[in-house]
Amino acid sequence: MIFLTALPLFWIMISASRGGHWGAWMPSSISAFEGTCVSIPCRFDFPDELRPAVVHGVWYFNSPYPKNYPPVVFKSRTQVVHESFQGRSRLLGDLGLRNCTLLLSSVSPELGGKYYFRGDLGGYNQYTFSEHSVLDVINTPNIVVPPEVVAGAEVEVSCMVPDNCPELRPELSWLGHEGLGEPAVLGRLREDEGTWVQVSLLHFVPTREANGHRLGCQASFPNTTLQFEGYASLDVKYPPVIVEMNASVEAIDGSPVSLLCGADSNPLPLLTWMRDGSVLREAVAESLLLELEEVTPEEDGVYACLAENAYGQDNRTVGLSVMYAPWKPTVNGTMVAVEGETVSILCSTQSNPDPILTIFKEKQVLATVIYESELQLELPAVKPEDDGEYWCVAENQYGQRATAFNLSVEFAPVILLESHCAAARDTVQCLCVVKSNPEPSVAFELPSRNVTVNETEREFVYAERSGLLLTSILTLRGQAQAPPRVICTSRNLYGTKSLELPFQGAHRLMWAKIGPVGAVVAFAILIAVVCYITQTRRKKNVTESPSFSAGDNPPVLFSSDFRISGAPEKYESERRLGSERRLLGLRGEPPELDLSYSHSDLGKRPTKDSYTLTEELAEYAEIRVK
Repeated sequence: MIFLTALPLFWIMISASRGGHWGAWMPSSISAFEGTCVSIPCRFDFPDELRPAVVHGVWYFNSPYPKNYPPVVFKSRTQVVHESFQGRSRLLGDLGLRNCTLLLSSVSPELGGKYYFRGDLGGYNQYTFSEHSVLDVINTPNIVVPPEVVAGAEVEVSCMVPDNCPELRPELSWLGHEGLGEPAVLGRLREDEGTWVQVSLLHFVPTREANGHRLGCQASFPNTTLQFEGYASLDVKYPPVIVEMNASVEAIDGSPVSLLCGADSNPLPLLTWMRDGSVLREAVAESLLLELEEVTPEEDGVYACLAENAYGQDNRTVGLSVMYAPWKPTVNGTMVAVEGETVSILCSTQSNPDPILTIFKEKQVLATVIYESELQLELPAVKPEDDGEYWCVAENQYGQRATAFNLSVEFAPVILLESHCAAARDTVQCLCVVKSNPEPSVAFELPSRNVTVNETEREFVYAERSGLLLTSILTLRGQAQAPPRVICTSRNLYGTKSLELPFQGAHRLMWAKIGPVGAVVAFAILIAVVCYITQTRRKKNVTESPSFSAGDNPPVLFSSDFRISGAPEKYESERRLGSERRLLGLRGEPPELDLSYSHSDLGKRPTKDSYTLTEELAEYAEIRVK
């Protein structure tokens, strides 16, 4: 807003100067539209004691000294002027009243310059005043915009044109103000130095869209073709608004990624790319590109773009999702449990997208989840069957990873039903199959012989473990009259289990006792019986036939021919003595029945029982023959 005074300082100075000395007062500058006129107000003073009869004056152009022969604009004494001012200059003021106001008509650009006034009181009383006025010839209105126009704050824009031509009055109108506001014309106002202006005001609240808007003002003079236009572009200041940003970005592990952020603001904003509070890149620009080469899962996350200037700030975020195959699963939980306890196993991994997690045991699916990073396997009461190797497998469209883990279930021994004893010739083998965890100790007990054998006595017991199964085999050598009683006992820290082993194929024991010697005896008996029958028939035939003679008698077959060669008494005593020595060396006491021959003794000689049986069968055959 231009503040104008009702009584210009110019005239105040004139009134106060009436003290009687040389001086002049005129506007230091004045303007006029080309083709119009301009009135340059001027007053001067001189000492009172001079009292001239006539006062003359001269206006010079661009120089105050006559010796320089400056162009004469107006000269009251002779009316002789420079050709540039002929018919275009005249004095409006009364020099006798010390008023030297000058009127210039048909102003053209070459008339622009400095104008000096020289007072001529006659004789030597002439004085050229140093004060002067500068004429500016214009052809556009002056649009005054405040130095700072901020979006959202009311602003006043003014259009000002000189109104110093008494013959032509300008009229003002706004151009391109639609949507901004309605103009208000203040009219003709007087300036501080005595010049006049026409002013029109335009009030409005600018928006960011008004930035760069071209606003115009037109000055026209009625009844003429004179028309002048001036324009000004609005420089509207406003805070940043981010107008360009990536949507959420998905990228495969190892691929390049570019993130773009663009903002609209005036002045240009400071753009900053940030992640987790760390500045990645910044610059004063309309847009800023953040380039990531070979992204990794660690770069997955939210990226923020911040735009700021002196009038405010704006920010937006973009999510970067790095797609990758599952990491090797980790398994946390109880890996050793006692039978009946609850077991909880947690399998977890990391991938993008979330994987399908599955827990297998022996190709059987125990638990699975889809698009989860964790899988919980609950076994409310573990059983021995739950012992073994498990696999946790994680997979998505980018790959598969797996982790193996073992669950150990500890439980008391269980003697399986396939445990038994069996005989083969002069050998009895007892099989005890035990399932337990941890590994048990196994012992075989022969109650009738008061003998206990465990796996440490490797001459008689062979043991082999496979997984949770422990198989122990007791081998007994020698013949018994009846199947022996064998009790298998297994124990570990969780308990003890005993089972009397059943004897499979007991009817075979007799043939096992007989062995090869028994087969010889049986064959001898068979021959004796055949011979006996043959001899009987021959005697009958001799009695009945008169032609019988001694020379026709067949040879007599005695049972002694079927006896086993050697001295049985001597052999029996030696065998008994050796058996007793062996058992005494094993247990420290003589067993009632020798069932403990070593592998080297098997098949070397018959036992006492087998020999006795052979001898009895041979004697029976001899009696029958006799």
